[in-house]
Amino acid sequence: MATIQLRTAIPGPKSRALGERRTVAVPRGLSHATPVYVASAGDAWLEDVDGNRYIDFAGGIGCLNAGHRREPVVSAIRQQLGRFLHTCVQVTPYEGYIRLAERMNLVTPGKFPKKTLLLNSGAEAVENAVKIARAHTGRSGLIAFEDAFHGRTMMALALTSKTHPYKSGFAPLPGEVHRIPYAYCYRCSYGLQYPSCDLFCAQHLEDTFKRVVASEDVAAVIAEPVLGEGGFVVPPKDFFRRLIDICHRHGVLFIADEVQSGFGRTGRLFASEHYGIEPDLLVTAKSLGGGLPLAAVTGRAEIMDAPGPGGLGGTFAGNPLSCAAALAVLDIFEREDLLARANLLGLRFQQRAREWQQRWPIVGDIRGLGGMQAIELVKSPGLREPAADEAKQIVQYCYEHGLIVLTAGSYSNVIRLLVPLVITPEQTDEGMDVLESALQMVSEKKGTVSQSVPS
Repeated sequence: MATIQLRTAIPGPKSRALGERRTVAVPRGLSHATPVYVASAGDAWLEDVDGNRYIDFAGGIGCLNAGHRREPVVSAIRQQLGRFLHTCVQVTPYEGYIRLAERMNLVTPGKFPKKTLLLNSGAEAVENAVKIARAHTGRSGLIAFEDAFHGRTMMALALTSKTHPYKSGFAPLPGEVHRIPYAYCYRCSYGLQYPSCDLFCAQHLEDTFKRVVASEDVAAVIAEPVLGEGGFVVPPKDFFRRLIDICHRHGVLFIADEVQSGFGRTGRLFASEHYGIEPDLLVTAKSLGGGLPLAAVTGRAEIMDAPGPGGLGGTFAGNPLSCAAALAVLDIFEREDLLARANLLGLRFQQRAREWQQRWPIVGDIRGLGGMQAIELVKSPGLREPAADEAKQIVQYCYEHGLIVLTAGSYSNVIRLLVPLVITPEQTDEGMDVLESALQMVSEKKGTVSQSVPS
């Protein structure tokens, strides 16, 4: 039986009514990708208040790798509800926080002694990673990347690259942040090609220390192992090893922001594992909490201990319900082969997307790791002018036909997949059929002739 079941025009009358109430009650700065309002969800599907059912290729922006409302997660939350809701770990601590920190210290990359700080959100974890790095090094400077996204709070915004809508109107932002190009091979900032470039973008860090900011003034380099909001860009395999070697030669810490790429999304528990790297500090959030707000900073014990007592914390940070949910999520990854499913999902998508690329010139680049996949849309393959309007039309076509998808990228021209990893092969194909129809619609509107696909 098909998952997609549409009973009304999209949005339906109840969603439209809620939209009108929202316009009056909620500030316009809180935008949303679709005009449908959710009533229930499970595994990889959503149902709206009008009874329309959708396949979810967005996963709450990557927060539901283990699926919507998984029974082990719900059961763990219920059990914790029967004990207590909140005490504040800084007042009267509880075992759940300690158990989760112990698990995180075990499963994150690196065989060295580690400690974990629990927080509420990815942006909050980024801010605390910066505090810890500065406390440990006694330095204030930070180096971030073009096309990076690290959150919406002020320090995280300073590290974030994309100006609109994230940064516009919110200046001044914290200083001591310097930016260098990411290994975005499809749009290389230096006009070079891999591998003949010899990873010039990584080696450029040395030049940055000579021409922009002295290495002895830099506390850390922060990077996403796979760009998230920046367009699901996967760097060459040796990029981070080269970068980290340079960092450590200069006493600079490396912070891996795995808020979106962590917890099985890329076919490994953490994307850092694909590159064989061991970050000094690892930032996680999103799917860690299984749908509840939770984030973490995990790192080398001696670095994590740099701030003094009382220097780190938060009233609701590491709250008991979220800790219980996260422990259940980690159990799910131990029991179920979600990593293999992520890799199969990626292969299934790549196979279909390569066919689309041959048929429609609008599909400029296809990239990803495991279940973190994307297509970059362009006006033409030669000039690679971003096709942002077309991406917006595809998102609308998809939700009007029962599929929830999101855009990404500094130019908003990337369609990304953040599918719950519990999705069935039938649901995957059903969703990709809708996405294919959306690409065909946009291509025909542009007047692009569909080319035959070799058998």
